Amino acid sequence: MVSGFSRTKRIAIRAACAVAVCASLAEAGTAENLVAAPAFTDSEIKVILSHGPWPAPAQPDPSNRVSGRLDAIEFGTRLFFDQRLSGNGTVACASCHVPERNWTDNLRRGVGMSEVDRNTPTLMNLLASRWYGWDGAADSLWSQSLRPILDERELAATPRHVAQLVREDEQLSCRYRKAFGAPPSPTDDEAVLVGVGKALAAFQETLVSGRTPFDRFRDALARAEQPPLGTYSEPAQRGLKIFIGKGGCTTCHSGPNFTGGEFFSTGLSRFAPLGKPDPGRQAGIRRLLESRFNLLGPYNDDETGTSAARTRQASLEKVGLGEFKVPSLRNLILTAPYGRDGGVETLAEVVRHYAGVDPVRLHAKDGKPASPLNLTREEQTDLVVFLESLSTFSNPWRPDDGGECR
Repeated sequence: MVSGFSRTKRIAIRAACAVAVCASLAEAGTAENLVAAPAFTDSEIKVILSHGPWPAPAQPDPSNRVSGRLDAIEFGTRLFFDQRLSGNGTVACASCHVPERNWTDNLRRGVGMSEVDRNTPTLMNLLASRWYGWDGAADSLWSQSLRPILDERELAATPRHVAQLVREDEQLSCRYRKAFGAPPSPTDDEAVLVGVGKALAAFQETLVSGRTPFDRFRDALARAEQPPLGTYSEPAQRGLKIFIGKGGCTTCHSGPNFTGGEFFSTGLSRFAPLGKPDPGRQAGIRRLLESRFNLLGPYNDDETGTSAARTRQASLEKVGLGEFKVPSLRNLILTAPYGRDGGVETLAEVVRHYAGVDPVRLHAKDGKPASPLNLTREEQTDLVVFLESLSTFSNPWRPDDGGECR
């Protein structure tokens, strides 16, 4: 019945079904699903509490002097939706990072001027990350914001094009001046480009996902209270127990944002288009260290130099081929398809893949044989229900260009 619909329609149907599953299993539930919840040990509760509180407190980015400033956020918002930022005036940042699609596009691979090699990651919950992009080729959100602007397959712009747009447009020039305290340089195109990246980053830092059924359950545990009946189903709790225990999922998906922010090779994504191997983190480190816009360069606003410490330590010595950044699991149900190459359509397929993987061996490099998890079908189902409980279907963001700049 569903096969006759377009791919976009199928995604919408999946999302609608997922909402129903979340609502019925994680929130409403039946009596038999809610009575005999699994008991958690003190050590398990400690791990559960480490995944909060949410939203997680975060400080402004010291490498970006306009991080957290309202004028810069308004400027970045306008830039994000402005197609004139692209070389031919037809593509904006929002073309791939669509607000109604959890700031992604639900395509296998992103499409700007042409199709790129990798899946479009969501922009939610990026503040305080250490690395950006699937391969971590950027060490700040503002430098990552510059990459698609200059990439020929995405916005295909040049520093001159961006700088001239900001200088010549009265509203953009005014907002640049209010954000940075001075008008855009009349001669230094690159400096104006970097300012645009920092304003875009200031806007993206505001994109934070809402509280979920898991967060309410976690906070009840933190208060040593019994969660109210009907707020978190037994399948979700069983899945949580697998997630923090037998599944070994917290090795990679740790902390309030359910990611440690580092890089591993899991076998979920193996090939780029045309069957070419994707070197992942190896190529990312090379590009990072070659970039004029990294935190070791002249545009880092952090006078202490502390923010560049991890960049100084970046090395190829301990990086294997095909390692990619561990994504956050928050709002996971809204960001299909999955994997660096978008090759996995459903959350159930993702869980099925990891059900046959040894989580310890994912990070070991000693050559010892693996011992697959071999999760049962029931355990896989419970794990999916738990992962669904990490999503919220409320998007508080609303368009607002801040009015006229004077």
